[in-house]
Amino acid sequence: MESSEKKVVKVRIFGQEYSIRATVNEAHIRECAALVDRKMAEIQKSAPSSLNASKIAILAAMNISDELMSAQRGEYSFKGEVESKIKSLVERIEEIV
Repeated sequence: MESSEKKVVKVRIFGQEYSIRATVNEAHIRECAALVDRKMAEIQKSAPSSLNASKIAILAAMNISDELMSAQRGEYSFKGEVESKIKSLVERIEEIV
């Protein structure tokens, strides 16, 4: 449920509390924060201990961006396949008619 009224949602990411002001519902904000927190924790476990929180956050952002772009490419690929099949079906129908 979206509204034009901005709400403040408190979330915890990588041990820090943040107040997020947004118009989307609170659950969505919490899910986004949880994803970022998970990604940062994963990177911290596999990275050298010398990485600070800022660098971990950048790596998490890069990982999340990569996942998003891969999903978008998959969507575009699927869309292209569907459009191609529709075009083929239209051509067959036009041949019959």
